[in-house]
Amino acid sequence: MIKISIPDEQAHDPFGYASRNHASAIMAAAGGFSRAVYCESQLSLREFEGARMRTAQLNGCAICQDFRAARDAGPMYSVNGETPERMVTGNGPSPDEAFFDAVADWQTASVFSERERLAIEFAERFAVEPKVLSTDEGFWQRMHDHFSDGEIVDLAHCTAAWMGLGRVAHVLGFDSVCLVMPAHEPAE
Repeated sequence: MIKISIPDEQAHDPFGYASRNHASAIMAAAGGFSRAVYCESQLSLREFEGARMRTAQLNGCAICQDFRAARDAGPMYSVNGETPERMVTGNGPSPDEAFFDAVADWQTASVFSERERLAIEFAERFAVEPKVLSTDEGFWQRMHDHFSDGEIVDLAHCTAAWMGLGRVAHVLGFDSVCLVMPAHEPAE
C-alpha cells in the first residue's frame, strides 16, 4: 500500500508522481546517484548483481528483487531511446536465474566465485551489521586479498544506493505497484 496520496490517474507510477511533486531536488539527486551506480560501476556484472540482489532481499523491495540489470538497466537509463555508452551491463556475463535464486543461500551455494561471495557478504553485512563489519579485520583482509581499494569504494557506494533507495521504495509502498517490465524474463 502506497503511503502518500497519489491521484488515481497517477497510481500506476507513484515514484514518478512523487519525483514531480514532492522533494523534487532530492529525488533528482537520488536518481543521479542511481544512474551513477549503473553507469559507472567497475564491478563485474555478477558481483554487482549478487550484492544488489542480497540488498533487495534484505530491504524487502519487490521491484528490486524483480529487477535484472542486463534486462532492465538499459531501458531505465536511456534518454530519447539512446542507452548510455557505458553501463555495468558491459562488465562481463549476465547471471542466470539459478544465480539469483542462490543469492539468499550465498554461504553454501556453489554457483559463486570468491569475489561474488565476498560482494554478497559485504552487502548483507553492510545492511544488517555495519558496526561489526567496520571492525572485522578478518573480513577486511579477505576483501583486500580479492578487491582493490577502488573496487571496495565502488561496492560500498553501490550498496549504499541500493539499500537507501530500495528502502525508500519499500517503506513508501512504491514497490506495491506492478511495473511494466515483466519479472524474471531472461536477458537478451
